[in-house]
Amino acid sequence: MTNAGQIELGSVAALWRYPVKSMMGEELNGTEITERGLLGDRAYALVDSFDGKAASAKNPRKWPHLFDFRATFVEPPRAPTEIPPVRIALPDGTTITSDKGDLNQILSKALNREVTFRAAQPGAVDAEEYWPDLEGLDHRDTVTDFTLPEGTFFDAAAVHLLTTATLDRLQGVYPQGRFEVRRFRPNIVLQLVPGGMGFAENAWVGRTLTIGTAVRLSITGHCGRCVMTTLAQGDLPMDTGILRTAAEQNHVKIGVYAAVARGGAIRRGDPVRLE
Repeated sequence: MTNAGQIELGSVAALWRYPVKSMMGEELNGTEITERGLLGDRAYALVDSFDGKAASAKNPRKWPHLFDFRATFVEPPRAPTEIPPVRIALPDGTTITSDKGDLNQILSKALNREVTFRAAQPGAVDAEEYWPDLEGLDHRDTVTDFTLPEGTFFDAAAVHLLTTATLDRLQGVYPQGRFEVRRFRPNIVLQLVPGGMGFAENAWVGRTLTIGTAVRLSITGHCGRCVMTTLAQGDLPMDTGILRTAAEQNHVKIGVYAAVARGGAIRRGDPVRLE
């Protein structure tokens, strides 16, 4: 135990920010957390010029190559200044910055679909999700629409947390799979204290986590996994066994979502406590 009513959970093992929705992101040593999550996270997205829906790797039949793009900020964003441009590495190895005049044409050609690059703004945007034909999912072999939270490019919440213990648990069940952090795209990866068990996150819903000296996160719900976890990226192969194992072991719920109760600085190694 630490402060009265708090339980020591562990520490921050890794921090990840994804400047452009569904592109590869950047690992951080430290950053600021605001009410909109890690500063700059999902600040931008590609929007289909035909139907107005946000491009998402959740529908790989429509967007099969998003994981071949990587986005990083040209300089670290700092609150409350305007979010800076990003540098985007294309699948062919070339790089462009988002302030380039012909950016939309270059991205549209690379994706073979007309898109518009834009920042999050007031109003709601829809996206699509493909559900593979696997037992345990809400739908099977179909595409559904869903609406992103107002004024954001998040799928569901501002912050996504996951423990290394959960990944280790899944790896032990399906050893031929590669349960790496990048398959699950969390913002905050937690290393639990010795003895911490996989799926510990299940018990956090409705509770509050404190991180470091300032940040408080209200855990709002479980993170239901999707086809994105199975997709190839870099040297990771496509593997439907990743999602199948998640379904069999924890009803497809891997990690948790959180709202920001109090923002502040966060760094790798910060202690994490459960209230």
